[in-house]
Amino acid sequence: MDLFSTTSVPKPALKGGAPLADRMRPKTLDEVLGQKHLVGPDGALRVALDQRKIQSFILWGPPGCGKTTIARIIAEQSGFLFVPFSAVLSGIKEVREVMARAEKSRARGERQTVVFIDEIHRFNKAQQDAFLPFVERGDIVLFGATTENPSFEINSALLSRLRVFVLDPLSVADLVALLKRTIANDSEIRIAGVRVAGDVLDYLATRNPGDARAVLNLLEAAVTLAGKNGVIDRAIVDRAAQRVALLYDKIGEEHYNIISALHKSMRNGDADAALYWLGRMLEAGEDPLYIARRMIRFASEDVGNADPQALVLAVAAKDTVHFLGIPEGKLALAQLAVYLAAAPKSNAVYVAYGRVEDDLRAGRVYPVPLQIRNAPTKLMKELDYGKGYEYAHDSDDKTTALECFPEELKGRRYYEPEGSGSEKSVRERLKTWQEVRQRLRKK
Repeated sequence: MDLFSTTSVPKPALKGGAPLADRMRPKTLDEVLGQKHLVGPDGALRVALDQRKIQSFILWGPPGCGKTTIARIIAEQSGFLFVPFSAVLSGIKEVREVMARAEKSRARGERQTVVFIDEIHRFNKAQQDAFLPFVERGDIVLFGATTENPSFEINSALLSRLRVFVLDPLSVADLVALLKRTIANDSEIRIAGVRVAGDVLDYLATRNPGDARAVLNLLEAAVTLAGKNGVIDRAIVDRAAQRVALLYDKIGEEHYNIISALHKSMRNGDADAALYWLGRMLEAGEDPLYIARRMIRFASEDVGNADPQALVLAVAAKDTVHFLGIPEGKLALAQLAVYLAAAPKSNAVYVAYGRVEDDLRAGRVYPVPLQIRNAPTKLMKELDYGKGYEYAHDSDDKTTALECFPEELKGRRYYEPEGSGSEKSVRERLKTWQEVRQRLRKK
C-alpha cells in the first residue's frame, strides 16, 4: 500500500540509480537554462571561459538555478582538477589537506585545482580564512556557491578576492523547456512509457517556482506514481508534491526581502500585494509574532498620527495571534495588513524623533530649565527649582507662556505634522497653542 491511498502500489516506472536531476545535469554551457547574462554568447562567465581567464568567484542564487552545474562545467572545460567540498560536511582539517595537495600539485607544474564549495556561507570565519593564502598565491581557484547574500555571509578579506555572479531563479518557460527536454531524452522515462496530460508541464513548473532540481524530483516522483505506461495528470502531480515549496528562509536574505516587500506594499497603499507577501511568510512557517511586531512598528513609523487607531489595532492583532495561535490568528494579521495599507499615512513622528536623535548625537544636551524642574525639597526651592512654573490646566487656553526648551534650543521645531487624516487636526491644535503661547509671551 502507498502512503496516500488504499489502492495497491503501482509497479515502479523508474529503476533505482542516479536521481533524474543528476542524470539531466547539463554537460555544456549551451545546455544551461535561464542564465544568459552569465553563460550566453556575451555572458561574463562565457567570455572568461573562452579567453581562458578564469578567476575565483562566487555564484549567488536561489536553490536549483544551476550554480553547481555551471561551476563544474567551467572547471572541466578549463582543464582544471575539480575538487568539490560541502560546507555542511567538511571541516577545517579537510580544507587544509586539500589545500596542501593543491599547493604541491601546482609546484610540480600539474593541473591547477578548482576547489568548489557548495553552501560556502556555512563555513565559519576560521574555515573561510584558511583559503585566503592559497587563493592569493594562486595555488587554487576557488568557486563558491551560496543561496545567501555574500556581503553578509562571506568574510570581507576573502570576498575582496572573489568575483560575485548573481544567478536568477528559472522562469516557468525555462522549467517547461527543461521538462520537455527531460521527457524526450531520459532513457528511463522513455522506457516507463508514461504520458503527460494537457497543461501538466506548466503545472509541474509552478509547483516548485524557479527550482530545476525540485521540479525534476517532482517529475520523477510523478512518473513512479503513474506507473508503467501511465498518465501524469494534475492529480498525480498533487499526490507527488503534497505541497508547493515556498522559497523562504526564516534566517536568510529572503526573510528580509519579503518582510521588506510587505512593509513597502502597505506603505504604498497596495492591500493586495500586502496580503500576498504576508501569505508568503505565514505559509512558509514564519513566526507570526515577528510579523506582528513589524506591523506594530509600521503603525507608528508610517501611519503615525494620521490614524492613531492603527497602532491600537496593530497591538490588538498581536494579542489575537498570541491568544489564538496559528492558523486562527492569520486572519487578524490579514485584517491588519489591509487596514494599514488603506490608512492615511504620515511619517512626521518618525522624522521628528530622528531630528531629536541627530541633535543629541551632535552634543546638544542641556540642563532642564529651572521653571519646569520638580522641587520636592526645601533646598531645591531655595535653588529656584520650579520658580515661575505655570499650571496649564489653570489657563482657559490649556497652555501658558512657559518656556519648556533649554535656552539654547528655543524655537526649535522637530515635529512638522502633515495634513493626512487625523494629523490635520493635530496640526491645527498645535498651531493654535503655539500662537497662544507667542501672544502670552508678548504681554
